[in-house]
Amino acid sequence: MGVSTQVKQNDKAIVITVSGRFDFSVHRDFRECYKELNHPGFEYRVNLQQTEYLDSSALGMLLLLKQHAEKNKGSIVIEEPSEPIRKILQIAHFERFMAIEG
Repeated sequence: MGVSTQVKQNDKAIVITVSGRFDFSVHRDFRECYKELNHPGFEYRVNLQQTEYLDSSALGMLLLLKQHAEKNKGSIVIEEPSEPIRKILQIAHFERFMAIEG
């Protein structure tokens, strides 16, 4: 359970995986995963395959990551959300702000 990061230099991607609950309790860990990664043009991929719960604070954290990515001329992609998580993202209209894949 928690948050982890993997940097893929060749793919120019940073993969952040959130397992278990994605709520305010992981805000510090989530921010730590990307705050020092200022690679121009990198794609920030947030893998939500193992995420069981997502609340409004998590949506806010995703928007802060989007700001960070755009500041570095990058982009953000949500990948592999479970069906309940996908429904939350759809209700919040997150497809307007970032790609949702898988």
